[in-house]
Amino acid sequence: MEWDDAPDEALVEMARAEPAAFGAFYRRHEERMLSYFIVRAGDHEVAADLTAETFAAALAGAHRYRRRKGSASAWLFGIARNTLAMSRRQGRVEARARRRLGMTPLVLTDEVIERIAELDGAALELVSELPPDQRDAVRARVIDERDYAEIAKDMRCSEQVVRKRVSRGLENLRAGLEEK
Repeated sequence: MEWDDAPDEALVEMARAEPAAFGAFYRRHEERMLSYFIVRAGDHEVAADLTAETFAAALAGAHRYRRRKGSASAWLFGIARNTLAMSRRQGRVEARARRRLGMTPLVLTDEVIERIAELDGAALELVSELPPDQRDAVRARVIDERDYAEIAKDMRCSEQVVRKRVSRGLENLRAGLEEK
């Protein structure tokens, strides 16, 4: 089936069984999502981070999407609104602070998103191969969709440390996916 012509709702519903479906959904909405965050965050790096977090949450939560509750694009923008609100509540690390901590912005390209989608099981296996601090942080943030403050409390460290662990973990996952 050619996913680029399929309705958004079908793409999200099929994301688990057909990972390429989520890649098509991502390509279709990436620019709108980036624009949404650029206008609201006023910073391109933060917008890229928020876009990546939104699509990661959408991919992880695709099984919870229900067509009868609304369109897939409305569902995605709902995730985006929640991601932005959580970011503001937590006092997102600003670009200056990110640079001071040595954190590079996370930019997931179409190719990397597609590879993650295609390697669904392999990606989860790669998560389990991360160093324990990164593995736990990535699982808590991306898979369990917990906020940084809550993770930091459980891990008994600062939110900045958790953000760094998630960032490093996602960078290691990206590198691992590129090797496969």
